[in-house]
Amino acid sequence: MKNYFDLTGRVAIVTGCSSGLGVQMAEALASQGCAIVPIARREDKLKEVAAMLKEKYGVDALPIRCDITDTEMVENVVKTALEHFGRIDILINNAGTGAVAPAEDITDAQFANEMNIDLFGSFKVARAVAKFAMIPAGYGRIINIASMYGLVGNKIAPASPYHAAKGGVVNLTRALAAEWGDKGITVNAICPGYFYSPLTRETLDSEFFQNYAKTMIPEARYGEEGELDTAAIFLSSPASTYVNGVILPVDGGYTCM
Repeated sequence: MKNYFDLTGRVAIVTGCSSGLGVQMAEALASQGCAIVPIARREDKLKEVAAMLKEKYGVDALPIRCDITDTEMVENVVKTALEHFGRIDILINNAGTGAVAPAEDITDAQFANEMNIDLFGSFKVARAVAKFAMIPAGYGRIINIASMYGLVGNKIAPASPYHAAKGGVVNLTRALAAEWGDKGITVNAICPGYFYSPLTRETLDSEFFQNYAKTMIPEARYGEEGELDTAAIFLSSPASTYVNGVILPVDGGYTCM
């Protein structure tokens, strides 16, 4: 029986891989045999994640500290990973932040920081991986983690910089897909809905937000651990060869209304 999603021998860089959804998606790929390069700013957490991936899934894991807003650090990650593995097949661009405040009170610094991390940072990592690894190899899978907030507005938690940055990620995905498609590289985006993470737990646990979710999400609940995994595995796999430039909401139906 053919395993369409076998990633044995493949190598993936996962950004924002010290906690939350980044770790979950790294685990998903590792469960299919993929070696992982977890990157984030917190070196101690990265080492814990790498040790867990090796022990739990028996895959190689190379943790590298990186601030994705620093071009030199990003390029060093790619070169170090290439020296160690000889290839980079998959990039999951997951690192991000989120400023919540009324638009009229958002500072220039807050807006610039959001764009610098979520949008420009994602571009910097994609650029380096494509330039040094994927274009020369004639193969690659880039998955940008945008957000359902990159597709719509919201009335519960004002976050205009986040909406703007993630909307940028959505159309950056289309632009890169169009540009690199004939080089054997597919570029797609996942737009998660409300999932628990260290950044969101307090908000999602509040009574007013839970009431909002029951009204606004057709499935009337938040996303659970593991419910992004299959989307990440599919878009990372050789089985998704002809899927390019797709924006895939995983949001319980939030954006269908």
